[in-house]
Parts: sequence; structure tokens; C-alpha cells
Amino acid sequence: MFDKILIANRGEIALRVLRACKELGISTVAVHSTADADAMHVRLADESVCIGPPPSKDSYLNIPALLAACEITGADAVHPGYGFLSENARFAEILADHNLGFIGPKAEHIRLMGDKIEAKKTAKRLGIPVVPGSDGAVTSETDALAIGKEIGFPVLVKAAAGGGGRGMKVAHTEADLALALSTAANEAKSAFGDASVYLEKYLQKPRHIEIQILG
Repeated sequence: MFDKILIANRGEIALRVLRACKELGISTVAVHSTADADAMHVRLADESVCIGPPPSKDSYLNIPALLAACEITGADAVHPGYGFLSENARFAEILADHNLGFIGPKAEHIRLMGDKIEAKKTAKRLGIPVVPGSDGAVTSETDALAIGKEIGFPVLVKAAAGGGGRGMKVAHTEADLALALSTAANEAKSAFGDASVYLEKYLQKPRHIEIQILG
């Protein structure tokens, strides 16, 4: 059991982790950007540390600042919540290098399944059916257009490091593709620190089924 957990997130998920820690008798550290100084999770935590300015890349995705917050407060583990650094394998490795616990999957499992491109490649290799789309990251509008024509519009531009619906944009026609690519990439970079995107056939009325993978 950990003595003090730093919650590397904000909002609803940070509050859920705070409540769980309180029930378990574990001390908590909230981190926040300058814009979130008065947020509920900051006010309810046992301690709080400002980790940077409002842009996520300078605060909630700022690994050195999070490490410094752990050192300042004496936290012995980090709970990443969801989004931000929760699916960043390098973050999990860095915490391990600093003898800090990471409350989540092992780095090798994150690397395999956290990157949607690698996860899809793994599924295909195992013979699991996947939605038609690009074989890897799309690096140019020309390549994206060729793939779109091959699989047929509408297509969905998706962030490789995405989650929670962030970094996804629909291109209903060829004319929509350039904007969808740039918007999805910018959103992915801002939310996850990785602008890589790929293409899939857009399924307009799917039945959404969540499958949990335990490793």
C-alpha cells in the first residue's frame, strides 16, 4: 500500500481518485495549472503543487514538473487517471527509474495497447478483425487522400495516442480531409503530447462495445 499518491490529472477523475484514497487512508497530492488553482480537486487534496501554465503540454503533460512535485511532497506513487499521461509508456518507465509507483499497466503493456496504431497492428497479427484503414500513421494529406479513396468516404481521423473521444475528426468528403487531419493532429498534440494520427473507415451507426484487456 502506498502512503502518499500524487494525482496527475484534474476534474472528475481526480475527484474519484481522491475519494478512493480517502477511503483507504492514503494521503493525496493534487497538481494543477495556474488556471486550475481554485479547482475542487485542489481544494480537497491534502497537498497541492502548481506544475505550470494553462496549456496542458506545459502542465499536466510536463513530466519534469510532475517528478519535481513528487520530490517536493514525498509522494511515493502517481495515479494518472485517464487521458493525459495515463497511456504514456515512457512516463511509467521514468517513474520506475525514480523508484516511484505507477498506478496502472506496465510500460510494455501501455506501449503495446496505448498506441492505437500498434494496438491495431497487434490485433491484425493475432487474426482479430479490425476496421479498414491506414496501416500506420498518416504523414501527409496526399497519403490520407489515397487511403480515403481506397476505403471510401466518410473516414475518421484518429489520434494514435488518443482516448476519451479526443483527437477524432470525421471527413465526410475529400474536401473535408485536410481540415480534419490538421484539427485532429493539433488536438492530439495538445491533449496527449503526440500529434500522430491514422485513418479508419467511419462507421456511422455502430454498436459500441468496450472490451477490457487485462495484462
